[in-house]
Amino acid sequence: MSDKDIKKEQEQEELQKNTANATADEELNQVDETAEATSSAEMQEDKTAAELAEMKDKFVRLMAEFENFRRRTAKERLELTKTASEDVMTELLPVLDDMERARQAMEESKELDTMLQGLELVFHKLKHVTQQKGLKAMETKAGDDFDSDLHEAVTQIPAPSEELKGKIVDIIEKGYTLNEKVIRFAKVVIGA
Repeated sequence: MSDKDIKKEQEQEELQKNTANATADEELNQVDETAEATSSAEMQEDKTAAELAEMKDKFVRLMAEFENFRRRTAKERLELTKTASEDVMTELLPVLDDMERARQAMEESKELDTMLQGLELVFHKLKHVTQQKGLKAMETKAGDDFDSDLHEAVTQIPAPSEELKGKIVDIIEKGYTLNEKVIRFAKVVIGA
C-alpha cells in the first residue's frame, strides 16, 4: 500500500469517526432536547396541577363560605319573623288591659250607657294603634265596581236594579291593607 492509500484510509477512518461523533453528538443533543422538553412539559404539568389544586381549594372555601352565609341569613330571617310582631303586641297590651278593666266594670256595674262609653273608648284606642302600624280599612260601599284585586266575591244574587249588575250589592266583611298591601280582601256580594 502506498502512502496515498494509507492517507485515504486514515481520512476515511477520520471521516467515519467524525461522522460517528457528529451522529453521537446529534443524538446526545436530541436526547438533551427531549429531556429538556420532557422536563419543561413536566414542569408545566406540575405548575398546571398546582394552579388547579389552588383553584379547587378556593372554590371549596368559597362554597363553604356561601353555605355559611345562606344558613346564617336563614336563621336571621327565622328569628326576625318570630319577633316581627313584638312591637305590635307591645302596643296592643294597653288595649288588652283596658278590655279586661271594661269586662270587670261590666260585672260590677249594670249601667248600659257607661259600658258603651267604655267600650267605645277601648275601640278607638285599638283603632288608633292599628292605624299607627299602617293598618287601614278599605273604603268599600254598595254600588262600587267589583275589583278582584281588592274584593272577594262570596256569592252572586240577582241585581235589585239594572245599575247594580256586576257591582257590589252588599259587604259581608271589611277588607284591610297594611302599608298599601292587601292583607284581607273585602268579602262582598255582587249583583248578576
